[in-house]
Amino acid sequence: MQSSSVKNMIWNYPTNIWFGLDRILDSPEACTQLNIVKPLIVTDSKLSQTSIIKKLFDILQSHSISFDIFDKIQPNPISKNVFDGIKVYKKNNNDGIIAIGGGSALDIGKTIAFMSHQTKPLWDFEDINDQWKKANSKFIDPIIAIPTTAGTGSETGRASLIINEKLKVKKIIFHPKMMPSIVILDPLLTLSLPPPLTAYTGMDALAHNIEAYCSNGFHPLADGIAVEGIRIIYDNLLTAYLKPNDLHARSNMLIAASMGSTSFQKGLGAIHSLSHPINAIYNIHHGLTNGVIMPYVLQHNKIKINSRIKRLTSYLNIPNPSFDSFMEWILKLRKELHIPNTLNDLGIKYQDLKILTPMALTDPSTLGNPIKLNLLNIKKLYDNCWYGKL
Repeated sequence: MQSSSVKNMIWNYPTNIWFGLDRILDSPEACTQLNIVKPLIVTDSKLSQTSIIKKLFDILQSHSISFDIFDKIQPNPISKNVFDGIKVYKKNNNDGIIAIGGGSALDIGKTIAFMSHQTKPLWDFEDINDQWKKANSKFIDPIIAIPTTAGTGSETGRASLIINEKLKVKKIIFHPKMMPSIVILDPLLTLSLPPPLTAYTGMDALAHNIEAYCSNGFHPLADGIAVEGIRIIYDNLLTAYLKPNDLHARSNMLIAASMGSTSFQKGLGAIHSLSHPINAIYNIHHGLTNGVIMPYVLQHNKIKINSRIKRLTSYLNIPNPSFDSFMEWILKLRKELHIPNTLNDLGIKYQDLKILTPMALTDPSTLGNPIKLNLLNIKKLYDNCWYGKL
């Protein structure tokens, strides 16, 4: 492992980010800065049995910090995970969250900190028409986020994706103060991520940056972050996949994931709105479905994003800068990462597309797509994704 190129830094945009090797050792200092006396560690059941969590336990105990743990979280988290976590949080009189793991653990951790002081139902805070203003925002407990994957970027996001299990619909819960107060980006924590998850989470980060860049919103700051995030992924994702112990590649992918969620404050698009219903019904990894759907949505949006993608390919130094050369890279990358070509390959039943289509139309990400979406063109997009029509 080459560590000479990895340096410790502190970034304050969009929040306080502590980056570097073994920065998990600084978690007690993070608790001190945020006045957290008794944190609840929120993680998933698989990670809770690993050396990563044991290391966190040892670090906190060595600083005489009392803590509790909640790990009853599904890969695509549901509202029951939130409510169960709140019960544990209140029972133990915790006063802050250390969310550690992938996007599911970070999303649930943020939502526990937010909802533990709310009187209105969870779904009242869906990311629609500034519904977050209904919240009792005076009481949101501090959050420390420690990602162990390089994909969702939930550590620098102000929202959580939670499945309403009664409706089987993935909802976005949003409040500006759900942004973690301190983020610890420690590349060493991602070394154990297996190649398939490296691929899926990497494609998730790529989807965030690409959709933010192509979104119909106006946010030059987000555009700049997204473009550089795509470049970092272009240079590092395949290396992280093929050489899991390459710390330089792992570090860069961790940074690019945080950049993705920072940039998509501008908006997302059809890659996500088509992906979310599949995650809710089939419980398939979100990054995997994003990777399958990505080229079909890009092709659908070509007329609106052609010039932007051409500029992007120039920045990436892709030969013959154009939309087509960018698409060639996307398809080649998918093949090298062993991402399936179609929804059919994922086991999605064709007859279910008629159920998924209206769900995708009402997904909040739909509004950011460069081309306005309706039932007809969403159905066509799903057909293309299922049959493999580009």
